[in-house]
Amino acid sequence: MNHLFRIITTVASLIAASACTPKQAGTFCNPVIRGDVADPTVIMIGDSYYAAGTSSEWAPQYPLFKSHDLVNWEQIGHVFDNKPEWTLGSFWAPEFFAKDGKVFCYYTARRKSDGISFIGVAVTDDIEKGFTDRGELITIGTEDIDAFVFEENGVMNVSWKAYGLDKRPVELLSSKLSADGLSLEGEIISLLRDDENIGMEGQAIFREGDWYYLLYSARGCCGKGSDYEVRVARSRSYEGPYEKYDNNPILKGGEGSDFMSIGHGTVVQVPGGRRFYLCHAYEKDERFLCGRQPVLHELVVGGDGWPHFVSSRTGDNGEALACREQELPFRKSVWNKPVLDFIDNFDSDDINVSWTWNYRYSDVSAKCEGGVLYLAGVPAADSYLGEVAIRDSEGESYNGAALCLRPAAPDYTIETMLHTDPAVKAGLTFYGGNNAYLFFGNDNGNIVLSLRRGRNNMDFTKLPLSDADLYLKAEVASGSKISCSWSSDGKSWNLVETETGDISGLIQWDRVFRPGIISMATPVQPAAFEYFKISYGE
Repeated sequence: MNHLFRIITTVASLIAASACTPKQAGTFCNPVIRGDVADPTVIMIGDSYYAAGTSSEWAPQYPLFKSHDLVNWEQIGHVFDNKPEWTLGSFWAPEFFAKDGKVFCYYTARRKSDGISFIGVAVTDDIEKGFTDRGELITIGTEDIDAFVFEENGVMNVSWKAYGLDKRPVELLSSKLSADGLSLEGEIISLLRDDENIGMEGQAIFREGDWYYLLYSARGCCGKGSDYEVRVARSRSYEGPYEKYDNNPILKGGEGSDFMSIGHGTVVQVPGGRRFYLCHAYEKDERFLCGRQPVLHELVVGGDGWPHFVSSRTGDNGEALACREQELPFRKSVWNKPVLDFIDNFDSDDINVSWTWNYRYSDVSAKCEGGVLYLAGVPAADSYLGEVAIRDSEGESYNGAALCLRPAAPDYTIETMLHTDPAVKAGLTFYGGNNAYLFFGNDNGNIVLSLRRGRNNMDFTKLPLSDADLYLKAEVASGSKISCSWSSDGKSWNLVETETGDISGLIQWDRVFRPGIISMATPVQPAAFEYFKISYGE
C-alpha cells in the first residue's frame, strides 16, 4: 500500500541509550531500546541477538534490532517493508523462532476482510534480509493474538491468547505446529484460564528440570492508567494443568519501582546459563510519553521451585520491582551508549530505518533530487476498517503524509527547512493520528500553527510568509510542552506566540505521538524538505 521511493538520506542512527547513569561498575540502565517498541521478542542467532516489537499503526511493520550484549541495540531494518497482503493494520506482538536454518516470525494483525486480529506467519533464511509472508495461521473464533512457540522433542507448539473479545474468561490456547511451522496440527488445548478476570496475555514458556514455567502479563497494558505486571504458572507437562503462583505478581511497576508498569516479553538464555526477560515498560511522569520501551531483567528459578526476577527492590509481598539499574549480562558488556541526535540531509540512496509513516490513512510517495526530499501522500488505497478518506468542509483530504520518528527522550528539539510553495501545505508535526496532530508550517502562503482534533482544526498562529525558504523549529520539554519558532535563514529565530501548551492529549490508546514532517501535497506538486534533525538534551 505504501510507496516510499528511494529517499536520499544520511543519518546517525538512534542507538539504545540509558535513562540513567550506572552508579556501579558492571551494571547497565533500562530501557535498553529507546522509544515506543512494545511487546518485544528476542532470539539468539549465532553470536548475535535480534529483537523486534509492535509497530501498531506505523509502517514499516515490526522494527528489527540487533545486539551483541543484550544492552546496546541498533535498529537494522523491519520484519516487513510492505504489509502482508491479507492484513489491514494493528501490527502487534511479533515472535521469533529459529529451526533448521530458518527463522519464523509469528505475528498479530487485523485481517483485511473483517478487521479482526488474527495470527500470521512469515519465514526467512536470513533474519537480516527480510521475511517472506506465508499468510494466516490462527483464525479461530473472534480474535487470536500474542503467539509464542515452544519446542519439545523436535515438535513445535504454538500458544496464543483467545476470547479477548468474548463475554467469557480469556484463555491461553495451544496447538502443535506442522514440521514446516506453517500450519496447525492436531487438537487445540487450553493451557491456562483467566478466572480472576484481570487479563492474561503475552505468554512466554521455558523449562527447567521437571517444571514448565509459563510467564504471562495481566492487568492494563496500555495508556496513562496502565498497571501491567508479570505473573507465572507452572506444570509438570507442557499440556498442563498449570498452577498459578500464590505470590503473583513476580515483577511489577508502580510505587517503589522506576517504572509505571511492565510486561509482555520473551525469555532468552545466554551462554553460561543465565536467563533474561526482554519486555516493555512505561516510565513514569514525562517519560511516559516515550511510550512502551524495551527493558531487560534477569530471571532465576529459586529454591522454592518458582521463577523470580533479580531486583534491588521488592514490594510488600516480596515481588520484584522493575528497576533501571541492573547487572550486565556479560563481563565484556559495557553500559548503554548515549542517545545520538538524528540528522538527515537526504543525500543517501535509501530511507533510514528509523523513519516511520502513517500507512493507516496515506499512501506515502517520496523522491529526491539534488539533496532535497520531495514528500507527498494520497488517501490510502484500502483505508482502515472500511473508512473513506476523511475530508474537510471543502471536500479536500487532510490525511497527509506524516514521516515521523520514535522520540527517545522527553526533552528534544526538531528542526527542518522547507522550500515553500504557497499552494503546498507542509511543515513539522507531532502526529498521534489522522485526527490528532499538531501542524507547524506553510499553509496557503502563511506560517500556521494549528491543532487537528477530530474534524475540527484550530489555528493558533497565522503569519504572512514572505521568504522562499522557511526554517521551522519546535522545542519539546517534559514530553509534551511545545514552543515553536521560525526563521528565514536558520540563524535568527522568531518565537511563535501561542497557547497550545501541553499536547499530551494527542496520544492514542496504545501509542504515543511522534515528531516529524508532514505534507498535505499530492505527488503532482510535492513538498520539498532540505533536511531534518532531532536533538536531545541528554
